[in-house]
Amino acid sequence: MRVLARVLLTAAVTCLSLAPVRAELPFKSGTFEPARQAPDFELQASNGAAFKLSDARGKVVALAFGFTHCVRVCPTTLSTLARVKEKLGLDADKLQVVFVTVDPERDSVARLREFVAAFDDSFIGLTGSSQELQAIRKAYGITINKEPEADARLGYQVHHSSSILLIDRSGKLRLFATFGKSADDIAHDIKLLVQ
Repeated sequence: MRVLARVLLTAAVTCLSLAPVRAELPFKSGTFEPARQAPDFELQASNGAAFKLSDARGKVVALAFGFTHCVRVCPTTLSTLARVKEKLGLDADKLQVVFVTVDPERDSVARLREFVAAFDDSFIGLTGSSQELQAIRKAYGITINKEPEADARLGYQVHHSSSILLIDRSGKLRLFATFGKSADDIAHDIKLLVQ
């Protein structure tokens, strides 16, 4: 009986050691499975020119949605992306940060220019008509909710989806980094996308 037990135990250990081990996903951010072509769009950029998303092919695009009156989330997101760019070193020029407003009533081209430049001169802020922006949000699954401030003199806040969407160099929507994801993790993922 003991011999049979030893044989069964040895067989079980052998089977476990031969079982395929699931490789960990290389990315630290969430993945779009399957990856799909990022919906193209054209909006007015903070540099005064028209910007078409497909013109950024060849670079990884970090696409974020927000607004310049945002107190915490948007400055944190852009600050994180500025640190990401620093961490990319020689690959920094292979990243394009694009910040699309969810508040076109207050976010003029000039205001967007000043806002994004405070984080990095290469960042592009985008605005357009309410209809254009709504169509882009729908295409990317971005939700917003405008709420008046308790003190009416302060206007309103716009609560919005806060993930950073990462589009690879061929224009495919590949990853999403949730709010609070570290600059190290995002830089790690972008380095994989630029290979």
